[in-house]
Amino acid sequence: MIILNQQAAATESWSEAEAIALAKRGSAEAFEFLYHLHKRRVYSLCLRMTGNTAEAEDLAQEAFLQLFRKIGTFRGESAFSTWLHRLSVNVVLMHLRRKNLPETPLEECTEPSQEDGPRREIGARDQNLAGSIDRVNLERAIERLPPGYRTIFILHDMEGYEHNEIATMMSCSIGNSKSQLHKARMKLRDLLQLARSGRRVGSGGADAEVAIEAIREV
Repeated sequence: MIILNQQAAATESWSEAEAIALAKRGSAEAFEFLYHLHKRRVYSLCLRMTGNTAEAEDLAQEAFLQLFRKIGTFRGESAFSTWLHRLSVNVVLMHLRRKNLPETPLEECTEPSQEDGPRREIGARDQNLAGSIDRVNLERAIERLPPGYRTIFILHDMEGYEHNEIATMMSCSIGNSKSQLHKARMKLRDLLQLARSGRRVGSGGADAEVAIEAIREV
């Protein structure tokens, strides 16, 4: 019992860097430490990208299996959380490709039509998303986006990837990434307008961009 208590105390005193170094040498306790440190964020990412709790759980486990196999390749050139985040994104993207989800057509050049509203720069922040909407309704609206739109929107607006990075991950052009993001924002705006018109469950009061920031922190 004393030995177990000493091991638990040592584990709790580890820094992330120490746990990474020990995990590279095969320490199961260190890997478990990293798992508990990052599991919530990895699961949240998988859930946002798939919109399915069962798939998110499976993919989060797969991401940590990949981490177990590949942690020896981590060189510290970026933050460990960033490296793990990218690894998790790749796991989800591979899953989506295997599912062969229906793709939304990609156009290199997309401008909103007259009924869509005023002309705006593709890839710029859409101020029309700002308004009275609560976090629950925003999350539900994101879940209702077509899979291709949702993936690009989450990667760019919520996870902070640049279009050139998204283009590499998604095997598409930068123009396609911008087009998908623009259409995702337009679709999301329409969904939020429906929510504000009285078809939502519950009521809101937080600005949409504030709500997005809150979701990012999960």
